[in-house]
Amino acid sequence: MEGVTEEQAHWTPLGTANPLAATYVHAIASEDLAINMVLKGGAPLYASEWANKTGISDVQPLSSPEWARSVRIDLPQTLSYAQAVHAATDAYLATLTDEDLDRDLDLTAFGLGHMTVGVILNRMVLGHVDNMTGEISVLKGLQGTKGYPI
Repeated sequence: MEGVTEEQAHWTPLGTANPLAATYVHAIASEDLAINMVLKGGAPLYASEWANKTGISDVQPLSSPEWARSVRIDLPQTLSYAQAVHAATDAYLATLTDEDLDRDLDLTAFGLGHMTVGVILNRMVLGHVDNMTGEISVLKGLQGTKGYPI
């Protein structure tokens, strides 16, 4: 998100691609949901200590095309929320043991069957953020700015 302006965040690309703001919100809110609700068993930050403070007009971890075209963010405030999500993730990861990573969770309510904590972290958190980083980089590049920071 380095160097992204509010205008760039809300720019609507051609076709069916989502605006950068929607992609960023999806990445952050999904991490928040996965870590704080699914894995830790609590409430996501956006529904607890960060409620009404995320800078996001409508927090949706699972996006729809309509939502993606309408969501708005206050970039500095949303970046602060993202830092809080990442800090919560780091704190959670620091507590995990090998046994914790092997713990099986029933995610059939989400249509995902059974997964271990390690698989959830690898696929649903790290892999997902990696994918969203690529999408954000493309959206920055389409607007004539540098995508990946390296």
